[in-house]
Amino acid sequence: MRKYNLIATATFGLEAVVARELRELGYEDLQVENARVLFTGTERDIARCNLWLRSADRVLLKTAEFKAVTFEELFQGTLAVNWEDYIPQNGRMHVVGKSVKSTLFSVPDCQAIVKKAVVEKMKKKYRVKWFKEDGPDYKIEVALLKDVVTLTIDTSGLGLHKRGYRKTAGEAPLKETLAAAMVLLSRWRPERLLVDPFCGSGTILIEAALTGKNIAPGLYRSFAAEKWPFIPTDVWRSAREEAYAQVNKEDFFLLGYDRDGRVLQKARANAERAGVERYVDFHRQPFSAFRSSKKYGCVVTNPPYGERSSEKKEVEEIYREMGKKFSPLATWSFFILTPHPFFQTLFGKRADKNRKLYNGRIKCFYYHYFGPLPRKRRRKNGITGETK
Repeated sequence: MRKYNLIATATFGLEAVVARELRELGYEDLQVENARVLFTGTERDIARCNLWLRSADRVLLKTAEFKAVTFEELFQGTLAVNWEDYIPQNGRMHVVGKSVKSTLFSVPDCQAIVKKAVVEKMKKKYRVKWFKEDGPDYKIEVALLKDVVTLTIDTSGLGLHKRGYRKTAGEAPLKETLAAAMVLLSRWRPERLLVDPFCGSGTILIEAALTGKNIAPGLYRSFAAEKWPFIPTDVWRSAREEAYAQVNKEDFFLLGYDRDGRVLQKARANAERAGVERYVDFHRQPFSAFRSSKKYGCVVTNPPYGERSSEKKEVEEIYREMGKKFSPLATWSFFILTPHPFFQTLFGKRADKNRKLYNGRIKCFYYHYFGPLPRKRRRKNGITGETK
C-alpha cells in the first residue's frame, strides 16, 4: 500500500495526548507541533486512526507543503500536486483556509486560487472543461503559517468528536474528544470506581466506559474517506471487524450525579446509544449530598463555571464545598476542569499538577490531585482479584 503523510489535529494542550494514542496504536517517528501531530501511514491507517483516536479532532491527508509569498507561487505550488491521485472526476470539492502571520493574509483569495489550481489540474487529467461534482466530498484546506503553505484533504468529514451518541445539539458544552482526553490523563483503570458528581449529559462517563471496554470511538459513525475510490471498501470493513474483535470483557461501575433530572434523561439515552448503559449508573443528587465509603475512587469532572456574575458566588461556594467533601477521601484521586483563576484557593489545596486546556474558546486548567493507586490486580480464570 502507498504511504501518505497524515496529520492528526488536536485542540491546544492535547497534542501530547494524541501523540500518546498514536504510539499506543503502533505509530512511530511522530512530529508533534502546535495543534497537530504528523505521522505517516497507508490507506489502512487512515481508517484505523479515524476509528480509534479518542482525543484528536480530525485526520488530514497532507498533499503538499511549500513557501508562498505571492498568489502566483500559491497557484503554481497547488498546481504541482497530482490531485487526480485523490479526487475522481465527479468529486465534490470545497476549499477552506486559514492564514497566520503570512504575507498572503486574505483567506478568501487564497481559497479561490487553490480551487482554481485544483480544477485546472483536474481538467488536464480528465480532459473536460466542466465537472458535475456529484460524487464523494473532498474538503481541501489551505493553511498558511509564516508564509509556509500546507495543503490537506480532510479524511474525517464531521469532526471526530461526533461519535453519534449525542443527538441533541448544544446539550453539553464539553466535546467528546476533550472528555476522552480528561479520562486518559486521569490514570483511571476499570478496576477503580469512577465518579462524576456534575455529570450533565454524561459525556465524561460515557467516554470512560468506551475506553474501559476498548470500544473504538468511531465504530458507529461514517467518515468522508469511506466513499473515496482510491481507498478500497474492504480496508474499512476489515478495520471495523478488527475494532469489534478488540472490545474486551471488562466489567466495571461508573457513577454520575446531577441535580437536573431532565439532563439525566439525556445522559441515560446517550449511554444507551453508545452501548455502555450497563456500566454507568446515573442518579439525581445535588453535590451537597455527595459522600462515599469506597477507597481508591477517581473523580473526573467538569463542574459549573459560573460565567454569569449572578452565578459566581454560587459556583465559588460549590468549589469550597468540593474541597470539604473530597478532603476525607484520602485514597481518592481528583481531576477537575475549570476556568476559575482562584480555584485552588477556593478548593483549599494546591494541585499536584495542572494543564492548560481549552473548552471551546474558554481557557481552562485541568487540576490533578493524585491519590495513591490501588494494589495491582491480577486475572485468574477470568476472575479479577487483588495481588497479594
